Amino acid sequence: MNEQAEEQTERKAPLPPWLRVRYSGGKERLAMRKLLERAKLHTVCESAKCPNLCDCWQRRTATFMILGNNCSRNCKFCAVEHGRPEPVDPAEPGHVAEAVNALKLRYAVITCVTRDDLPDGGAAHMAATVNAIRSRNPETKVEVLCSDYQEQHSAIDCVLAAGPVVFGHNLETVARLTPLIRSHADYQRSLRVLRYAAEQAPTGTLVKSGLMLGLGETAAEIRQALADLRAADVRMVTMGQYLQPSKDNWPVARIITPDEFKQWADIAENDFGFQKAVCGPLVRSSYLAEEAYNG
Repeated sequence: MNEQAEEQTERKAPLPPWLRVRYSGGKERLAMRKLLERAKLHTVCESAKCPNLCDCWQRRTATFMILGNNCSRNCKFCAVEHGRPEPVDPAEPGHVAEAVNALKLRYAVITCVTRDDLPDGGAAHMAATVNAIRSRNPETKVEVLCSDYQEQHSAIDCVLAAGPVVFGHNLETVARLTPLIRSHADYQRSLRVLRYAAEQAPTGTLVKSGLMLGLGETAAEIRQALADLRAADVRMVTMGQYLQPSKDNWPVARIITPDEFKQWADIAENDFGFQKAVCGPLVRSSYLAEEAYNG
């Protein structure tokens, strides 16, 4: 079979019903896009080709992605553009805060591209964004999903000092697959970042991480990752199905059923003692994050 035929066959392979997402919310989706364009903001919803975009935008919520739209790393699972990052926009924190206000968000999730080109990895900009949101929207809770900041404690301290209710950093996958899939990242370094954040976090701040399933990991490796996360005092974990964003990304090794995800949620909470485990085919780190936090 030639390359084109293989690609056509791959495109025609049907997804199971639990991974089929209805394209909906036209009016609300267009309004959200116009709001984001006016504010010159990026979202991980679009940049990472999230399958939950229609649902989130129809509910007038989004995960804001700061520090530009070009990542300094090139992970094989990720659809975000990579290359030379853009200059940091000092007005961006204020724009995000105004968007949060316009959307009347009670809970805002802020993530970022990795910026290894910046001395602090962009931590001060993340903190400024959290502070701007809280200044403009005093009742809004803010969750952050951060890069590893190359394990700079001062950078982690800077973000924690801004007072997010959740500090997130994703482990993404198991130890064996990390060097194959995550660009310039390290499994143990991510665990140390999470452990340090848990040790330094103010009372009431939860530390959260996420795993993708279906990359080729084994059940034993998933259990080890959960054990490692709990040893790092991570309290919340998300687990979702990896979906290949394009033919250039890492292929899907296996489709996990909803029942298996329910089993992993039970294992995470009852066997490993996570305060909250949100597990499901379409679960992503920031999807229904407010419900997970309040749940």
